Amino acid sequence: MAAALRFAQSPGGLEKKTERVVVTGTFEPVPVEESDRAVRAMPVGLVERLLSANVFDLLRLDPSLDLRARGVAGVQTDLSIRGGTFGQTLVLLNGLRLNDVQSGHHHMNLPVPMEAVSSIEILRGAGSAYYGSDAVGGVVNLITTRPEGSEVRLRSSVGNFGVNQQSGALIYAGSRWTEQLTFSRDFSTGFMPNRDFRNLSLASSSWTRTRLGATSILLAHNDRPFGAEQFYGNFNSWERTKAWFASARQELGARTEVAFGFRRHTDLFVLYRDRPQVFTNRHATETYQLAVRRREPLRRGTAAFNWGVEGYRDGIVSNNLGTHSRDRGAAYAALDFRVLRRFSLTIAGREERYTGGQRQFSPTLAGGAWLTAQIKVRGSLSRAYRLPTYTDLYYRDPANRGNPDLRPESAWMYEGGVDWNPNRRWRLEATYFERRERDGIDYVRRSVNEVWQAQNFQRLRFRGVESAVVWRMREGQTIDFRYTALAGARTALSGGLLSRYAFNYPAHSGVAGWQGEWKGRLALRTRIGALERLGRSPYALWDVYAARVRGRWHPFVQLTNITATQYQEIAGVAMPGRGIIGGVEWRITAR
Repeated sequence: MAAALRFAQSPGGLEKKTERVVVTGTFEPVPVEESDRAVRAMPVGLVERLLSANVFDLLRLDPSLDLRARGVAGVQTDLSIRGGTFGQTLVLLNGLRLNDVQSGHHHMNLPVPMEAVSSIEILRGAGSAYYGSDAVGGVVNLITTRPEGSEVRLRSSVGNFGVNQQSGALIYAGSRWTEQLTFSRDFSTGFMPNRDFRNLSLASSSWTRTRLGATSILLAHNDRPFGAEQFYGNFNSWERTKAWFASARQELGARTEVAFGFRRHTDLFVLYRDRPQVFTNRHATETYQLAVRRREPLRRGTAAFNWGVEGYRDGIVSNNLGTHSRDRGAAYAALDFRVLRRFSLTIAGREERYTGGQRQFSPTLAGGAWLTAQIKVRGSLSRAYRLPTYTDLYYRDPANRGNPDLRPESAWMYEGGVDWNPNRRWRLEATYFERRERDGIDYVRRSVNEVWQAQNFQRLRFRGVESAVVWRMREGQTIDFRYTALAGARTALSGGLLSRYAFNYPAHSGVAGWQGEWKGRLALRTRIGALERLGRSPYALWDVYAARVRGRWHPFVQLTNITATQYQEIAGVAMPGRGIIGGVEWRITAR
């Protein structure tokens, strides 16, 4: 969790946002250009909100992120990074964990509306030295920051497939206290029978400052019932998930911080929607997390020593999985050396112990050097791990079986890259990465007539490359090309075993995008994403977004899958064809 807790906002407190500073995957907040890891920062401002239907639209701009959706609006969406399974991706909110201990399928059940998010940071690669379990493939950190002024935003839109959306934000920014209330409602009758959904989110964010330092409190809730036709097999299922999240952060002077987080998640699953008495599961999980961390500057600001302690407790009550709980405690220490535009080095280690006397040690070594004023090379070596979810351990239904004897996953990640910034308009990036897994967890079977069984695997090895070319043209226009290639060794699947998750990664994934503004009035973005999943036919999706950004009234239109491509991100789960949404946002700012 490291510096992300303390520096999710600016180092001087929970104040003005600095878009060029990243906090994810570092122990010290640094500009994007100074990061030694493959980190991407996405601002979420007025333009991004108008040119996106939700957070998932922004995440799809990065081809190293594989979103396997079962519909629109983030309905039961799995996220993997660099070919890791969805359980190997860690999702954070201001540096606090959102991952669900029941199942990785719920990691992306985000409790806050997009209206509350000010930026998204993506760490590609191992992050357990910073954040502990689950950060094997990478980390996504949603960040909220203190608004600079009072404001009212209300938004409404409609579209095909019975789409009806409303969202908004009410913000009061005072000299001593700031309050932000956000909400969103997203409803659809579905593009096919039993694929209807309703997504409701509410959040309250408060900021103040006392003699001790900056204080922030966040309360959020999400409720999403949805038709789950063929989501988990040939069943007309139905599901309803709810999430509650609360966090508090208190600075104790300029160098110490205490943070607390609580998350509750419930999952009601009905195998047959028309016959709920046949098979119904009820799950409820709770997670508590507490962190205390300290920063000690060394050598006139060119080095720093960071340390902290963290505690976690999670539990589940389920008619299928039973009643279980486990505790974890962790301590970390890191030395961070950084000479601006010359070189940087981070040496860190995290020791984590959990119920049963077991332990995990996660070290990391990362460094970078500027060969010239325009060229930087970087590299890192890290270890990561993941504890099995309770579903991995104990789940049973007519098509799936857990395994209570599963061991935690672990992996070593190596990466090296080069960044070239010949001038302010061009940026080129290239990264090679490799991940070697031990005790990888997947569901397997030998024929379609057998049930899926959770099992550990050895000798899983993945390697790939990432590249990006970004051209910032005149008049606020940007052209962005990104490509990721990935290959995995399948020696573990001997004897004709079939893999359900681990070998469903994209072998090739590319995104070409253009975004710009016309005379400061009209904002446009178009995206073409092409993907070839291992062993399946390639497909491409084309989206276009347009919005008026000047004045109080902002009409917008969103066109998705314009070519009506037929595709499946998860085998057997059909995705919608052409989507059209139009609406307007009303915005008034206090002067």
